[in-house]
Amino acid sequence: MSRPKIVSHNTRSLLYCLLSTLLAGTLYAQLNREDLSKSINTGKLQHPYLFFTEEDKPAILKRIQSDKESKNIMAGLLAEGHRFLNMPIRKEAPPAPKNPRYYVEDTEATRHVGQLRSGATTLAFLYQMTGELKYAKKATEFALAICDLTEWINPAHTFDIIYPRVWPWNVPDDQVVFSYDITSSGKAITLSTVYDWLYPALTKRERDKIRGALLEKAITRVRGNYDFFWWSTSYRCNWSAICFSGLGITSLALLKDHPQILDVAAESYNRLNLTFDQIDEDGGWQEGRGYYGYMMRESVLFMDALKRLSNGKYNLFNHKKVKNHPLDFILYTLTANFEDSGGGPVGGTMVNKLVEETGNATAAWYRQTFVEEGSDIFDILWPRSNVKPVEPEQKSKHFRTIDWAVMRSDFLDPSTVTIATKAGLHDDPHHGHLDCGQFILTWQGVPFIRDIGRMRYDEYYFNEDRWVYPFASSVGHNLIFVNGEQQIPAKLKDQPWKEGIGGRILKFQAGAKRDYVLMDPTKAYPGKELKKWRRNIVLEKPVVTLVLDEVESAVGASIEARFFPGLGPPAASIEREPGFPRRPSVEYKVAADHVLLSSQQHHMALVPLMLGNNFTIIDEKIPAIPVMEDARLEWLPYVGTVTTATSTSTIIVTLLAPVANREEAGKLVQNAKVSQLNASELEVTMSGSAGNFRWIFEKEKDGFVFRNP
Repeated sequence: MSRPKIVSHNTRSLLYCLLSTLLAGTLYAQLNREDLSKSINTGKLQHPYLFFTEEDKPAILKRIQSDKESKNIMAGLLAEGHRFLNMPIRKEAPPAPKNPRYYVEDTEATRHVGQLRSGATTLAFLYQMTGELKYAKKATEFALAICDLTEWINPAHTFDIIYPRVWPWNVPDDQVVFSYDITSSGKAITLSTVYDWLYPALTKRERDKIRGALLEKAITRVRGNYDFFWWSTSYRCNWSAICFSGLGITSLALLKDHPQILDVAAESYNRLNLTFDQIDEDGGWQEGRGYYGYMMRESVLFMDALKRLSNGKYNLFNHKKVKNHPLDFILYTLTANFEDSGGGPVGGTMVNKLVEETGNATAAWYRQTFVEEGSDIFDILWPRSNVKPVEPEQKSKHFRTIDWAVMRSDFLDPSTVTIATKAGLHDDPHHGHLDCGQFILTWQGVPFIRDIGRMRYDEYYFNEDRWVYPFASSVGHNLIFVNGEQQIPAKLKDQPWKEGIGGRILKFQAGAKRDYVLMDPTKAYPGKELKKWRRNIVLEKPVVTLVLDEVESAVGASIEARFFPGLGPPAASIEREPGFPRRPSVEYKVAADHVLLSSQQHHMALVPLMLGNNFTIIDEKIPAIPVMEDARLEWLPYVGTVTTATSTSTIIVTLLAPVANREEAGKLVQNAKVSQLNASELEVTMSGSAGNFRWIFEKEKDGFVFRNP
């Protein structure tokens, strides 16, 4: 796919939309206000109507009585409602810090806004379900306090902090307007929902104040000015869908008062279509699993409301990228905390809704197997689906557009090894890492070879300093380094895009006995020191992994294969996935010819093998510290196999296999060997408690390829 060219300011928005539509092959024609008005009779709307109507309420109340999960959620809401009813509301919001990402992130101002949103939503829903005016009266106080907030944007997204960002794909460099963001969208969604639910109990003045806030802080800031906001065309970034979902819901909530703003809902529909076009053909999302979850969690709110109001005519759940693979990415990448995302289960209210609307059996199985009981209002409105759950027969998957791949024997058996790996292009300067060729090995529920995760966001993590931090740069990943040369990004601030920076997964094979991936990350590097690199990974199911790295360089070059062992004690600089428990740490001991990795009495040997080269195993660590008030210097340990190139082509083999103890690891080293059978064949053999293995790699035109013996 070629990238749209940056054009003059006056024509940018139109051309971006046109080019993105043509390039992505969007499934729908552009929608306008007149199209929507034919399906939505604004004159007959009666609040509530966004997510349920008066006619829907008896079924919801019956569900609360008959469905245990819904009943428990409602009991919790009533308990929280009692607290909110008696909670004093500050007349003036506490000021946000000038540098919000330098100071502790959970500031008093952030907590205050969170309480306002939660209190308003909870009490407004309780009013609808009970009819008790006490809930409506107090909910209105919370809602009016949201209106009184001077700004709805995150202080970290103001000009002085966000301006130096390196903008994502499809975004021009000259961005200067930052008056509406994903935080604004969240507040707009809350206030629009509360307005819809409280409408019958509001006075005219209260309605007008809420309406005015929604128009002033959301609609009129953006309507007709889309091309001034960087996120409006950033269709591979979750911001686009999130921001337009907030605008779309606000437009729909105000239709009874202002039917002319139906054009905003139409624009939101169009932009979500363009965003969903960028979902991988197999359901993947380049930013990572957490950001896919955030995007869909916000998007389904607008998608559901628009579908309801248009009587099903404008149904984004039918976008083929959503319908065919709604939760495949979240399921298959359970251990893959690549990019700035976590690797645990992603839940939230979107899961039930996506299962129900798409009828997807794999998504239903994910919901049944990995997602905890609901706790949110929308888990009552969108209960568990009756779609029959079906576990996928194939446990491994290649996401072909973004070039991520996961190899495993089983989703649920922790005694089996899961390998998550990725290549892909370095064209996501927002959440991407310089990690083409990276892999994660998970066993016994623990990442024995890990991705170090994302850093706590400071003010500099999204500008060019991003590539200084080991979390985003290549130095913090399980990669190959020639004379220390690192991978490079495709975009720097105010610099033209560099096309083709990154790599590809050339082969992916999945079978009952083994899975195989071949990657070529060569073009992720500048090409000065590392001339070529192909990484073969074979998973011999259920527990043995072979990595064969073929590296081309100058004779005499220092070549390092780097590995980050396990998950050590959580560093203050590392962001853990909210709600995801700490996993056990991995200890490691370095010997002359292997590394022993240990966690909870489980042991795995990392055994390097060389073809005609001597090697040294190094034990090093990288310093890391964010620019934050409470930061302290942390050290990220890693091991590496280092050799000096004796020819222009170097073969490094790494075996990873379970062992009972150090003694067995030593025997494994003695029984492992790599040999050149002839000019076109390499053989790797290993024997141990996991079995006897023989792997053959055959030389093809561009390098060695695994050949099943």
